[in-house]
Amino acid sequence: MATVDQVLSYLDSVNYKDYVIGFSCAVYVFEQYLNFRQHRRYLMRERPKDLADIVGESDFTKSQAYNLEKSRFAFVENAFKQAEALALIHYDVLPYLWDLSGRFLLQYTGYGSEYEISTSLVFVILFSLISTVTSLPFSLYSTFVVEERHGFNKQTIGLFFMDLLKSQLVFGGIMLPFLAAFLWIIKSTGERFYFYVWVTVVVFQMFFITIYPTVIQPLFNKLTPMEEGELRTRIEELAGRINFPLKKLYIIDGSKRSSHSNAYFYGFGKNKHIVLFDTLIDHSTTDEICAVLAHELGHWAMSHTIKILVVTQFYMLTMFWLFSHFIGNARLYQDFGFSTMPTLIGFLLFQYIYAPVDSVIGFLMHVYQRKNEYEADAYALKLGYASTLRSALIKLSVKNLGGFNVDPWYSAWNRSHPSLTERLSALGIMPTSDKPIVNPEESKKEQ
Repeated sequence: MATVDQVLSYLDSVNYKDYVIGFSCAVYVFEQYLNFRQHRRYLMRERPKDLADIVGESDFTKSQAYNLEKSRFAFVENAFKQAEALALIHYDVLPYLWDLSGRFLLQYTGYGSEYEISTSLVFVILFSLISTVTSLPFSLYSTFVVEERHGFNKQTIGLFFMDLLKSQLVFGGIMLPFLAAFLWIIKSTGERFYFYVWVTVVVFQMFFITIYPTVIQPLFNKLTPMEEGELRTRIEELAGRINFPLKKLYIIDGSKRSSHSNAYFYGFGKNKHIVLFDTLIDHSTTDEICAVLAHELGHWAMSHTIKILVVTQFYMLTMFWLFSHFIGNARLYQDFGFSTMPTLIGFLLFQYIYAPVDSVIGFLMHVYQRKNEYEADAYALKLGYASTLRSALIKLSVKNLGGFNVDPWYSAWNRSHPSLTERLSALGIMPTSDKPIVNPEESKKEQ
């Protein structure tokens, strides 16, 4: 407790707004330096020697072009977001939005400033709408220019905006009631609110995880039960070998929006479901699909998901406990231009203050998740998927134009998965041929 009080005393000696702006700029400069390191990798025209037996010259060139364009676009988007964030803080936009929310509420409902939770909901709606509008041009350009140019986008403009509308409605229908409960608990349970809020968040997370695949995801994608056949039989045999409680197998129409590939499983206890993207099935052999699933099942066998969930819950409890020491700090609100101390605003400002800790925790989580990825790969090897796992990983990277030439500093800070070359090196599997794996479509063109 003394340590927390000392930290609070030190923070009160500085201007909170200046502190947040300074740290935000420092992180921005650091991350742009890492982005520049990676950007230089994408400028390389010649394929590195260590990729000679992994990717062909043609696919390497295409990957470099795709990732270079994404990198250039990211510099512009990041600069805009940083400028937007700084303007939001420096020009006291948040107090203005809070006051505007109160005026809207009074004008249309007759409720005054004493209805803080209702004002908070209006504030979140306004803030969300503004964020959506300012990010929309970047989303459109990324989808219909960058992804379209490199053959990945399958969306129509109508589907894009329909998804956007559905997302906003789902957000309003689920998150706003949760937010109201979140704020009510903080205001009603006294100094130990952090424990009750934490329990509420845990329950909400479990609820959301439960309803997402059956209620929310069908709003955006169609899941079709996998038909009988060799692939289904092989997957069921794989699940049986390790006692994975597989209940259903689905194919999801990922190609409706993108040609990128993926696979995942969900469910609690003995009610597990595996979902394969149709794009993965279209471009992989049965053995390769089983190798990919063997990796995913490795996460289940070693309880990686449960362990991350436990770590995350402990982290959240700690964060809410720390917030309980800031919620009543009048100086914090005043430095950001607020004359009142709304609970929602206090939590938002606390996250600004907490950002340095959050950055370190995020990096450590990446370190832990990368370790899990190596372990899941090793598990797949133990199941007998050696060369097939190697070919599956390479084929997925080739098909998705993954970045083959990755800067280690950039990767360590930004990615929860090791790079392809790092994973192949850890696997220790020698290629079955001195020829690289190529995109099947490219092979047909060359013939």
